[in-house]
Amino acid sequence: MSFVEQPAAGIAILLWAADPDAPQRLATPFFHAAAAAAMDLPVEIYFTARSVHLLAPGTAVGLRADSGHAKTVLDAMREAVAHGARFYACSDALAAQGLDAAALIPECHGRGGALQFMARAADLRWRALVF
Repeated sequence: MSFVEQPAAGIAILLWAADPDAPQRLATPFFHAAAAAAMDLPVEIYFTARSVHLLAPGTAVGLRADSGHAKTVLDAMREAVAHGARFYACSDALAAQGLDAAALIPECHGRGGALQFMARAADLRWRALVF
C-alpha cells in the first residue's frame, strides 16, 4: 500500500485566528472536528493565541457564528467533544492572555502547545488544519 492509499491516523486542528471577537469564524473548526471524530478519526484541537479564551467559562456560551444560527459556539464545541475530539490549551497562550489554567471549562483535556501540534503536523500519518 502506498502512502497515498493509507488512511489518516488522526486530525490535528490548530486554532490560531479563531478569536472570540470574530464569532463568525468560530463554528467551522468545531463542525469539522465533530465530522472527523464521527468518522472514528482521533481529533486533537490545539487552542493558541486568543482562541484560548474559548476555554474560559462563560465565553463560548454567549457566542454564535451568526444571528440565525441556533447553536452557540459552546454547543459546537461540546458536539465535537461528544464525538471524541480532545481539546488542548497552549500554556504560553494562557499566560499571555492572563487566563488561569486551573479554571478552564471541563471540555479541556489539558495542555498542549507548539511542540505537540508540530509533532502531529510532522507525522505523515496525521493531517493538520489551521483555523
